Amino acid sequence: MIIVSIFGVIIVLIGIWGLLTKKNIIKIIISFTILDTGVHLIMVSIGYIKGRTAPILDNELLKNNPISNIVDPIPSALVLTAIVIGLAITALMLVFVVKMYNEKKSLNVEDYKK
Repeated sequence: MIIVSIFGVIIVLIGIWGLLTKKNIIKIIISFTILDTGVHLIMVSIGYIKGRTAPILDNELLKNNPISNIVDPIPSALVLTAIVIGLAITALMLVFVVKMYNEKKSLNVEDYKK
């Protein structure tokens, strides 16, 4: 899973680059979403343990030692929660963009400076 961690870090860096360099508000929101996805990949890769299964208990797993055969479900639950929160934040940002565009008819960040 080290490859997934490295890929997640690369995606986070691409998202940060987009946040810092883009002037279009929609592109900034997309960069935020890319950064968020990279963080999710890193969190999932941290929770993965090679050779173990998902924490779904069945009869076969209960016969063996279930504690040593399953992965910790907490990182997966945190990622699912983070996905929902990220979706809500993205939707809120898009609502703000629509309101801002209706007011100024521009998506350029520099047009909103006073």
